[in-house]
Amino acid sequence: MINSVKKYFIKVIAFVFFLFFINKTNAQIFSKSAKKDFEKREDSLKKYADNIINAEESNVRFRSDSMFIKMLVRALKQNNSFYYPFDSLQTISHMYAPDSSFRIFTWQLKKDEYVYMQHGAIQMRTADGSLKLFGLHDASMFTKNPLDSVRNPNTWIGAIYYKIVLKTFNNKKYYTLLGFDDYTISSTKKWMEVLTFNNNNEPVFGGPYISFKEDTAKKATQVRFNIEYKKEASVRFNYDPELDLIVYDNLVSETDEPDKKDTYIPDGDFEGFKWKDGQWVHVDKIFDYKLKDGDYPKEKLILDNNGKADEQKLMEQSIKNQQKSDSTSKPVKKN
Repeated sequence: MINSVKKYFIKVIAFVFFLFFINKTNAQIFSKSAKKDFEKREDSLKKYADNIINAEESNVRFRSDSMFIKMLVRALKQNNSFYYPFDSLQTISHMYAPDSSFRIFTWQLKKDEYVYMQHGAIQMRTADGSLKLFGLHDASMFTKNPLDSVRNPNTWIGAIYYKIVLKTFNNKKYYTLLGFDDYTISSTKKWMEVLTFNNNNEPVFGGPYISFKEDTAKKATQVRFNIEYKKEASVRFNYDPELDLIVYDNLVSETDEPDKKDTYIPDGDFEGFKWKDGQWVHVDKIFDYKLKDGDYPKEKLILDNNGKADEQKLMEQSIKNQQKSDSTSKPVKKN
């Protein structure tokens, strides 16, 4: 109990320090007039961001999505926009990489009860504060097998990202993206995607990074990984920094119909992936691997049942990123 209270106060202190750091950093970068301009733009964006998710009529959602994209790009064209957090956009996921080299915006647009589309953009940090932006275009509706190919921003498999895990191998950085997709009226998907950057510093999605070589029943390496399950089920899929594992629920069909993914629910066991020699290697039984009796992995979800982002949980994850690396989850301007 004492240790739990101590950990709680440490988190509170870290959170207060984090907010102080961000305010100080922004004050150093933005003049009062520049900050006021960003706040005005953000206030306008907030209305459209909310309508994208919450408007009842599809034409309002689509029109709001179009306006939001145009206004976001205009806002990001302002000098040093990379350092402005846009924290009030609660229906839009926006996360900085742990090393602050880029940030990624993602959100979903509901066409109807059966079709969800994801939109997004990656903003790179630049030395002069100018805009370098990659729009992400969801091609999942036009893809028969999304697990079989390396992709670029124009052929992106859409997801709303709630976690970025930075790993290295042979002096190269690998950013693992964990994301959410409402998918269909009866099932949900969660995705695991490794993001790298090529020699032109352009984003590359996927690669031979998902390995099952230590499983008893061997299967081929995958380019990316996902799970699909019943819409009403609560399913864990997240990185546990203490275990240094990506952990997710083992799923089974509650109706003994393995071909119907919308019947899949957790069975109480956990699987996962460990980072080893430049790959995420599958761990068939997490409890057998590291967890002690009575322990279980926990996930902090970014979205509620209405698809709204939980900014508090995003902030808590950012604080954890800050504590786990030499940099903070919000960038420090470099000359």
